[in-house]
Amino acid sequence: MKHFVVKTLINAAAIWVAAWIVNGIDLTADGWQHKTITVLAVALVFGVVNWLIKPVVKLFSLPLFILTLGLITFVINALMLMLTSWASGKLGLDFHVDSFWAALFGSLIISLVSWGLHLAFGDDED
Repeated sequence: MKHFVVKTLINAAAIWVAAWIVNGIDLTADGWQHKTITVLAVALVFGVVNWLIKPVVKLFSLPLFILTLGLITFVINALMLMLTSWASGKLGLDFHVDSFWAALFGSLIISLVSWGLHLAFGDDED
């Protein structure tokens, strides 16, 4: 359970940083309390999308992984962020990704921030 909470908080921080840096990723909630709740909810949606859908997409795109030497991972991550944006909109959350390029750059930011926070805080699972 601790692993899940740490990972969700790290994803929330990474999504918040991406929304702050990338034009085209909008976190439009009013007030920092509402933004905090929204980004935590978006992090949960992002976690579910990455846990449930991403492995299936990776399985079906295995030939592209081999052909592109793994670079297709960037595209898949961007598509997962766009799917998170769509699902967040359906859930009434104030989070939106405008374009594929914003999603691509945002997914790179999210990956880098998540990696750095995992190094700093760790999520040791025994």
